[in-house]
Amino acid sequence: MNFTAHQIAEILDAEVVGNPQIEVSTLSKIEEGEKGSLTFLSNPKYTPFIYTTNASIVVVNKTFEPEKEIQVTLLKVDDAYASFTKLLEFYSQSKIAKTGVETPNFISDTAVIGDEPYIGAFAYIGNNVKIGNHVKIYPNAYIGDDVEIGDNTIIFSGVKIYHETKIGKNCMINSGAIIGADGFGFVPNDEGVYSKIPQIGNVIIEDNVDIGTCTTIDRATLGSTIIREGVKLDNQIQVAHNVEIGKNTVIASQTGVAGSTKIGENCQIGGQVGFAGHLTIGNKVKIQAQSGVGKNLKDNAVVQGSHAFDFMDWNKSYIYFKNLPKLAATIHQLEKEIKALKEK
Repeated sequence: MNFTAHQIAEILDAEVVGNPQIEVSTLSKIEEGEKGSLTFLSNPKYTPFIYTTNASIVVVNKTFEPEKEIQVTLLKVDDAYASFTKLLEFYSQSKIAKTGVETPNFISDTAVIGDEPYIGAFAYIGNNVKIGNHVKIYPNAYIGDDVEIGDNTIIFSGVKIYHETKIGKNCMINSGAIIGADGFGFVPNDEGVYSKIPQIGNVIIEDNVDIGTCTTIDRATLGSTIIREGVKLDNQIQVAHNVEIGKNTVIASQTGVAGSTKIGENCQIGGQVGFAGHLTIGNKVKIQAQSGVGKNLKDNAVVQGSHAFDFMDWNKSYIYFKNLPKLAATIHQLEKEIKALKEK
């Protein structure tokens, strides 16, 4: 789809400097810009590229004034980076702007589907499903019985949503994600044979949540596994039964959260972090990549690290480890005293 500089300027409330009728059909980096593409300049480090880029349109800050002749059309805005981000969102939405119902598919007679849906080929929608307006369900997605999906949510190809899951508005669930599978619950008998504990809860995903590819969120044993509003989950994350993740928390790839752990709001969690079960993590906590979290964390904690060795040895060593600054100061003081005694 082609857009003119004038049309884009109306979207961004921008001033056009150059040809308002020049057209673009794609976005690019300024250093890699080609004819027919739109790019942006906000970091002064990249200013030299505006004189050499082959892009047709460049979004710049209103304060930008070229030092020599340029060939591109400029769109001047208050904040070039924010405006380009807005265009990325617009461009992304235009790529997935599908409507209609493709065949073959299976849609239960008891399912209720809102206005202007997109339902791709080979999708399965079970009994008593409730789907809001403008929802997109891509090919080969599975929507189990009694699932609820809010307005404007996008379910990409190959997603599996088990029964009784509730998903809010404006969510995006990427390919391969599995929502609502059984939690990992087993109990051993006297002979060490494990029997399955029925998982009869569900998963609740609130509004504006993004879930990455191949991420799994298990249903609760009882009650609900809850992903609060605005949470962003990367690819390949495991969220176990009865976990709760607080509002606007972001978690990077390959993190695992064991059962019944509660993570607070506005946390930032790096990749490959491991959480033990039944923990309480405060608000605005930052956890560095590959950390192992085995105890509760208070609000605003910033933590890193993980080492596995004999449990009792680790407990004894931890007493010393946490006092290392004091021990180092004591050693330095003793060294000074010994040196002074030797000099006497």
